[in-house]
Amino acid sequence: MSNLKIYNTLARDKQTFVPIEPGKVRMYVCGMTIYDYCHIGHARMMMAFDVMYRWLMASGYQVTYARNITDIDDKIIRRAVENRETISQLTTRFTQYMDEDTAALGILPPTLVPRATQYVPQMLSLIEQLEAKDLAYQSEDGDVNYAVRNFPQYGRLSGKSLDDLRAGERVDVNTGKRDPLDFVLWKAAKESEPDEAKWDSKWGKGRPGWHIECSAMCSALLGEHFDIHGGGADLQFPHHENEIAQSEGAFGRQMVNYWVHNGFVRVDNEKMSKSLGNFFTIRDVLKKYDAEVVRFFILRAHYRSPLNYSDAHLDDARGALTRLYTALDGVDGDNLPLDWQEAHAVRFAEAMDDDFNTPLAVAALFDMATEVNKSKSPVAARQLKALAGLIGLLERTPQQFRQAAVGGAGEGTDDAAIEAAIVQRAEAKKARNFAESDRIRAELLAQGIILEDKPDGTTNWRRA
Repeated sequence: MSNLKIYNTLARDKQTFVPIEPGKVRMYVCGMTIYDYCHIGHARMMMAFDVMYRWLMASGYQVTYARNITDIDDKIIRRAVENRETISQLTTRFTQYMDEDTAALGILPPTLVPRATQYVPQMLSLIEQLEAKDLAYQSEDGDVNYAVRNFPQYGRLSGKSLDDLRAGERVDVNTGKRDPLDFVLWKAAKESEPDEAKWDSKWGKGRPGWHIECSAMCSALLGEHFDIHGGGADLQFPHHENEIAQSEGAFGRQMVNYWVHNGFVRVDNEKMSKSLGNFFTIRDVLKKYDAEVVRFFILRAHYRSPLNYSDAHLDDARGALTRLYTALDGVDGDNLPLDWQEAHAVRFAEAMDDDFNTPLAVAALFDMATEVNKSKSPVAARQLKALAGLIGLLERTPQQFRQAAVGGAGEGTDDAAIEAAIVQRAEAKKARNFAESDRIRAELLAQGIILEDKPDGTTNWRRA
């Protein structure tokens, strides 16, 4: 097994990964609430855990990876009513769109994809266990709430004390709660809501709260105690904090060994979100950029760091990925297995074992590409393709990539325009403006134009 270290949000430190059961990993990730198209922020979350899933398997683990679908929720009900369609019609349609988007981005299907509505009996059972332990109560308005004050460990994941939370609370309009910090486990049915959103329970007709859904699904599929639980950083509080309170309160034991959270995608220094209206759907981005370019753009940043979204960054990613593919142009691998003792493979593995550090892993790929360019060695080409394939890159031929990513390998670029750009680059180099010189070279490369500088100072070019 590997020397993998994972940043554990609960411990606020990188820790050596030791699975509960040797050779096996159980991982749960909070997935999509299905009522609209997924945006790039969602892609970043699913990509982060896709890479973890891939690397755990590459490290020899048997991985059971569950990523849920929330298919009952206030927003879902509201959207279905607005559209004059059933909840299941709405969620089935957008689940299909999500699956199409993730497949395009090379995100592997999880082992298990539970839907919340399939686990309502387990949710009701869990709430009954909490009620029996004086951790749940029914309020006058019919809702069943979690009694936060009765769970002393509340706040460990987020680092917030109950007093801090009380000091920062807003006035709660729900006067049925004993304490404003309490959260809903079971929502009493409203007359205005469709029958499809109502289930029978000992507390009357209603539907589950969001937090209890994940506690029920992960415990039903992975057990009361499992290895990794993940999601976006915005879920750390209150969602994951509440999951711990529910699961550990009901079962009386530790829920998860490693809590993992990915960073936000930012646009103009603000978090990308539907509520701010500054989001870009995966579908819209894929109309403009090749899916592997988008994948590469996301993987160039460490999963816990902010990811700044812009066309300029995607253009740069396209140029960089083109350079990797260009190294493989005309050099076939030798079809032998990946050599893990080779220096670049060692660096790649060390990077991935260091909390899935894809930027350092990608740096190892570029150094490998430089070696392929110099040696034209089938062994080096095999190593480059095999290592990149572990994180879902370089899985096409250079020709296929160019056709998809740069529109026919520069065929639309006029020869005169290329010559003019080369002159402009030469002038930039003469003026020692190397940043501009590099920009022009990268721009041409993104269009499938390869420049070859000669010792006499002239530059030849060819279409890739």
